Amino acid sequence: MKIRIRIIWLLSTTFAILVLLFSAFVYVLSSNYVFNDFYDRLKTHTNTTIRIELDHRGDKEFVKEFKEEYLEKLPEENSIIVALDKQGKPLLNTKQSKEDSHFIQKVIRYKSGQERKGNLLKYGVLYVAKDGKSYVVYTSARNMYYTKYKNYLGGLLISLFFSAVVLIVVLSLWLSKRLIKPISDLSSSVHKIGTENLHFRIENKQERDELGELIRTMNNMLDRLETSFETQNNFISNASHELNTPLTSIIGQADLMLSKERSAEDYKTALNHILEQAEKLNKKTKALLFLARTGFDGKKMTIEKLRVDELIFETMETVNRIIPGNKIQFDFESLPENLDALEIEGNSQLLQLALSNVLLNASKYSDNQPVRIYLTHTKEAISVHVQDHGIGIPIQDLSHIYDPFFRASNTTSFEGYGIGLPLTRNIMRQHQGKIIVHSEEEIGTLVSLVIPYKS
Repeated sequence: MKIRIRIIWLLSTTFAILVLLFSAFVYVLSSNYVFNDFYDRLKTHTNTTIRIELDHRGDKEFVKEFKEEYLEKLPEENSIIVALDKQGKPLLNTKQSKEDSHFIQKVIRYKSGQERKGNLLKYGVLYVAKDGKSYVVYTSARNMYYTKYKNYLGGLLISLFFSAVVLIVVLSLWLSKRLIKPISDLSSSVHKIGTENLHFRIENKQERDELGELIRTMNNMLDRLETSFETQNNFISNASHELNTPLTSIIGQADLMLSKERSAEDYKTALNHILEQAEKLNKKTKALLFLARTGFDGKKMTIEKLRVDELIFETMETVNRIIPGNKIQFDFESLPENLDALEIEGNSQLLQLALSNVLLNASKYSDNQPVRIYLTHTKEAISVHVQDHGIGIPIQDLSHIYDPFFRASNTTSFEGYGIGLPLTRNIMRQHQGKIIVHSEEEIGTLVSLVIPYKS
């Protein structure tokens, strides 16, 4: 059964039961009210009989006229007065039944009483007249109002029940559509994802509920899949090319030396060439393997609390050892007033590696011109910005900067393997962060590493 049908069935059934219970509750309370109201009428008629027959016998005709004019005549109304002897026992006549006798005894015992048999109701009181004599006065009548009221109320409640059920079903259809729509949209979005568009991310309109958490989890999963897929594809496509070039050179040089006898100087030159190509091969192999290892796998990453400023200073020391005399400067004015904003969670070694790649590129491709590091932050993340004034990246090359071993068309005079930015992006993804690159040729490049406070 589909979730939407289950929601409709569950809501409709639940609300129908609640409406049914409420209707039954109203029916019972209304029925009790009708009987209590009728007992009040009998009480009024009984008290009027007392006034007419026992208290105001001299004004009997006047009181009777008042009763007939202002008191409603009840169906099958019958008012009875039973005198009691000195011992308090009723003086019954032959017309009174055993049921009347039991009711009279009940009134004597409790000073007043009421009784119901079907629609026939009785109400009586024990009364002591002015002459000291005691009497039981009671009135009986048939409650025909209850039958009419019961039929009217029953029909009304049944109509309301079925109307409520129809309304509930309509509301359930509308509500289920509202509830299921985000899931349907999510399903449609997931169907669009394939190996050819792993960059696609599901739009999250449910930020604060469980569905929003599910979408965030799926987008994180897509990040891992995209990185792993790209790493695998890049490793396969680039390894064959990048590793084949030095291997071909090594094999060609060796074949050439073995084709005939050579002088010692020729062998020495050939061996130096082979060693040079072997070292390149070794560096490229290590770069490829390290890039593959940084494919998104948060389980292998140790998370600790870090301070961004300390991370920057430690990375700058590393860069100073690699490029002595560089002009990388940290903008202390960009430090936040609240130093707690500098605290993040992440892996120190990986973040240092990512930042060092950016700093080395900035210094190298700007011919050692000044490079500025500054910070900005929001409630969710802190960003490390590296601004250089170097050669920049041609606009046609910007879309390929994360391809392993890709190098921009204006970098032929600079040494490098094109592995830094892909490696940095993998590390930022591991921290649920991102790298943003803005660049203009011959003007410079701004690289921003956005690091969430909680990875």
